[in-house]
Amino acid sequence: MMKHLLLWSVIGALYAAPALAEDTGARIDTARVAAKSFMTQLKSELQAAMKAGGPVRAIEVCHTRAPAIAAQISEQNGWRVARTSLKPRNPANAPDDWERAVLEKFEARKAAGEPLAQMEYSEVVEREGKREFRYMKAIPTGRVCLKCHGRSIAPAAKAKLDALYPQDRARGYAQGDIRGAFTITQPM
Repeated sequence: MMKHLLLWSVIGALYAAPALAEDTGARIDTARVAAKSFMTQLKSELQAAMKAGGPVRAIEVCHTRAPAIAAQISEQNGWRVARTSLKPRNPANAPDDWERAVLEKFEARKAAGEPLAQMEYSEVVEREGKREFRYMKAIPTGRVCLKCHGRSIAPAAKAKLDALYPQDRARGYAQGDIRGAFTITQPM
């Protein structure tokens, strides 16, 4: 009897594997769309702020709009959508253990020569007895990012960062560094 149960379990798993692969592929696609939406909306608002008031205005927009954009996309999809980094500006964006491990893998992949534009990772994990689909997409540090995240930050921008983010660790980057990642958690 036990052999038959084991056999049926294996057969069931074999039939379920293609469905799981399709489901995972669809989840990756929707996660990519959500990450791109977050990036596009935030980038647009930051560019407008830079034109209107330079880095100080961009810092204010990032402080208020990034969490609002993440919350909006999260609510629309029923997921958790956020940003994280090994050097977070806001301690609330510090990575959990899974995110930290992925960010460290991203750094190793970058060191091995992988282009940042393609860098993503996804996995189905179990956390607190529930299955979740987790996805991360690397955020490269662009030239304009250096005005607020670089090694040399203008005094007015530095003062604004110090006022809004007293525990800021998101400085000292160079163009092409991994600034962090978009992170998405989908309940299953």
